[in-house]
Amino acid sequence: MLITLFLLFLVSSGRATEKDGGLLRLTDTKAAEAFVNSAEVVVIGFLEAEESRGYQELLAAAKRVSSVPVALCVVKDVWAEYSISSDTLVLFRKVDKHQEKLDLAKAKKIESDGLVNFITINEVRFITEYNQVTAVGLFNSEVKTHLVIFANRGTKEYTDLQDQLGPLAPEFTGKFLFVLMNGAVKSNLRPLGYFGLKSKDLPRVGIYDGNSDMKWLLPEGEISAARVREFCQSFLSGELKDVEQAGAEAKTEL
Repeated sequence: MLITLFLLFLVSSGRATEKDGGLLRLTDTKAAEAFVNSAEVVVIGFLEAEESRGYQELLAAAKRVSSVPVALCVVKDVWAEYSISSDTLVLFRKVDKHQEKLDLAKAKKIESDGLVNFITINEVRFITEYNQVTAVGLFNSEVKTHLVIFANRGTKEYTDLQDQLGPLAPEFTGKFLFVLMNGAVKSNLRPLGYFGLKSKDLPRVGIYDGNSDMKWLLPEGEISAARVREFCQSFLSGELKDVEQAGAEAKTEL
């Protein structure tokens, strides 16, 4: 309900309504824009009406994925602003300014489980914890460069780095995806090994460039927002291209 009150405040210049037990309804472009900008990840169901095929499944999915605000829009003028021509589910995310669309009109079968998977897989945030589900969205993103924060969950460093570096991520919107890698999970040993790391070596921070398949480690020492910002900027300026890559034997020096 707090999310709803916040959204109603945001769209005071537009119109948004909520029916008891239903989804927030966006009734003009200003309301839709405010909703899209209200969180890192949001979902809008562009449907003909509440009676449309897929509405009940979307409502059920919204209740299960409570971390992602979901709204409904039945106004065709608003549809046109987002190039929507038929019943479609659209996920908006700020981290890479991306829209992921699911054409419900063409779907042979619509189930709440499938909609939950669609939202969860594509729920890439400013700082995203890496796992088998989020990996799909991360590697499907148009942003191919990842700032990887390696830390062991359960340690003070894990929480501290998440809190400290999370606010830094918006500075590099569209340039980096900030990825939190739990080194205490067996399934993550391979990504650690790719950087020449083991769980005992953490915490560390690295950059992976998917375009060139190259990787670098921030030199050992204090992991601060200032050092990580400089590390990212050194990649963007091209300075890291002349630095030895991270790996089993490699040690990076800036």
